[in-house]
Amino acid sequence: MTAAGWIALAITVFGAFGYAGASILQAVAAKRSTSLARTLSHPLYLTGIALDVLAWAGSMVALRELAVYLVESILAGSLAITVLAARFVLKSKLRKRDVACVIVSISALTVLALSAGPQEGTPASAGLRWGLCTAAVLLTLLGRSAARTCPPGLVAAMGGLCLGGAALSGRALHLPEQAMGHPGALALAIVSEPLTWAVLIFAANGMLLYANALQRGQVGQVTAVHWIAEVTAPSAVALLLLGDSVRPGWGLVAIGAGVVTIGAAVLLATAPATGAAVRPPDALPDEPSQPSLPVSAPIRYAERIIWWGSPPVWTPPNRERVVALPTHHAPELTWTPPPRVQALWSDPHRPDADADEIPAEPVTLSELWPILLREEDRPEPVRSRQEQPRHGPWDDL
Repeated sequence: MTAAGWIALAITVFGAFGYAGASILQAVAAKRSTSLARTLSHPLYLTGIALDVLAWAGSMVALRELAVYLVESILAGSLAITVLAARFVLKSKLRKRDVACVIVSISALTVLALSAGPQEGTPASAGLRWGLCTAAVLLTLLGRSAARTCPPGLVAAMGGLCLGGAALSGRALHLPEQAMGHPGALALAIVSEPLTWAVLIFAANGMLLYANALQRGQVGQVTAVHWIAEVTAPSAVALLLLGDSVRPGWGLVAIGAGVVTIGAAVLLATAPATGAAVRPPDALPDEPSQPSLPVSAPIRYAERIIWWGSPPVWTPPNRERVVALPTHHAPELTWTPPPRVQALWSDPHRPDADADEIPAEPVTLSELWPILLREEDRPEPVRSRQEQPRHGPWDDL
């Protein structure tokens, strides 16, 4: 392995530590937040995303000098670092077989690094470039429908294939040497290269599918399927089409070390520490939930106390029977008699007139007669009888 190869190997190891540190930071941020929005805006979670991006960019750089199977196997070994870090940071349980898997994984990765041969920069053909672009679009469409209908294991496998496709696209990406000295020409060459867009589409789709599978399935199973799909399929394609090679006589050793690395990653995916560090934050509501109805809590019975002195001033209440909560008195339907109304034809009188008894004065009929009768009904007064003078016949003359 050349000096550039050793530098690329160091970058890949740094990427494995970056993935592990990102998982721990995101898990701590999820534990310290109460909702999905606060988790995504937490400084530790944003730092974890930055480490993920930095580790992924480092792996793209390392693929210029190292084989795909070596880079992907080292990145899969980040689960061993995650398990060890979660033991001290998240106080997760570390089983004996987890410790054994960590030791075996580190040993297998060392054998893989020694078995890597010199990598020849084989330029990708036009058919391979457009084939990778077509695969990126096809996996995006299939992953969108699989996220709604398929089980989490299949979704995790498609996410692993997408991230493996990003590694293949980065391995096949070659920029013209004439544009290296000119920033404008280099930027134009990167934008106009179809494999650049294939890398971005593969990476974004793979992360979204992996997150969807983690939300719906078991963390251990999803992570195991994801790493198996991400390591095996791209490594086989790179060995056949991109010129990845192994040192002479190390073929079977490299295959055995790769299988052991994948098996250790599968076992480490079922560790309790992985479940605490890899699971994304649940979708909690942004607003606080409404208070629920009060539930009667169990009452703890007090111990029996024997007092030999004088009677105590305060006696503890009896807690054995349940006391009902005070409730508000609800109004009931009642009937009240209607209020007494004064007759319209009654004369006005004082409020206490009924209490005073006024003696009635005797009234004669002659005094009531002008009052009871109307003016036109009153009889004419009777004239007194007087002697009328008698006239003779000649009085008319």
